[in-house]
Amino acid sequence: MNKIIEVKNLTKTYDYFKKEPGLKNSFKNLFKRKKLFKKAVDDISFDINEGEIVGFLGPNGAGKTTTLKMLSGILTPNKGEIKVLDYNPEKREAEYQRQFALVMGQKNQLWWDLPPMESFLLNKEIYGVSKQEFTENLDELVKALKIEDIIDKQVRKLSLGERMKSELVASLLHSPKVLFLDEPTIGLDVIAQKNIRDFLKKYNQKRKTTILLTSHYMEDIVALCDRLIIINEGKIIYNGSINDLMKKYAPNKMITVFFEKEISANELKKLDKVYKIEDCKVLFKVSREEVKNFATKILSSDLPVKDIEISEVDVDSIIRNVFTG
Repeated sequence: MNKIIEVKNLTKTYDYFKKEPGLKNSFKNLFKRKKLFKKAVDDISFDINEGEIVGFLGPNGAGKTTTLKMLSGILTPNKGEIKVLDYNPEKREAEYQRQFALVMGQKNQLWWDLPPMESFLLNKEIYGVSKQEFTENLDELVKALKIEDIIDKQVRKLSLGERMKSELVASLLHSPKVLFLDEPTIGLDVIAQKNIRDFLKKYNQKRKTTILLTSHYMEDIVALCDRLIIINEGKIIYNGSINDLMKKYAPNKMITVFFEKEISANELKKLDKVYKIEDCKVLFKVSREEVKNFATKILSSDLPVKDIEISEVDVDSIIRNVFTG
């Protein structure tokens, strides 16, 4: 497959000065300060293919946003190589800047006191979009995101969801081949989050845009991403599919059995793998390979089974387990 993003041994280090508390130490720091160093990104490597949507996960301070800023050319790495669409982002070439977009959920690119349409027109000139392409893209995006009624309304009067949709339109008007999304659904209500996810999925399927997405909402990741890259303390600790993650870090499934009456531990002696007993409900923890046979065993027993439910361990819990080792 065609590699769109290639990262090799990428490192970004920040330096800062340690300040001791107190007036005496403040005066001392005027003449002699201790310099410390923090590796925000520590020797990471990964590739992303054309049309992939990859989730880039990690706790606050893990190095996600720093990596996105280096990929977009905002920051310069201390070490390592980056290629995006065969360009080196560090050079900040105009041709490269016309082929990617960076959307940050906590930072606006729209002019606060002007309607979104004014920002759209400004981006048209900045990216050199032809009148025909601008009209076609604007019409497609505005209809897809259902914001026809708000593009001439001041940005400061829009809801958070409406602003985020307008931010996406502004970022996609020049048809970028690569889209960096940093927390695009942060602060949005459940319905607005789903609308954004649905739009991104359809847009990716139609345009084959390569997307690198950071989010703290696991619904975003599960709904959109083909693959996960998990970063912690500047290092990549997982790079693979969600299914492989589940197999590796959640080898078991939960089988919940609902009984017609309260069940005792003594009655369950013939069944192993009991995880928890809650009156008329019993939870069993069963390996993936044994689920089918174990469910059949329960249903064929003489116990008063009312219903049975098989579920995965939720992805959010798995990710937390990965972070904590």
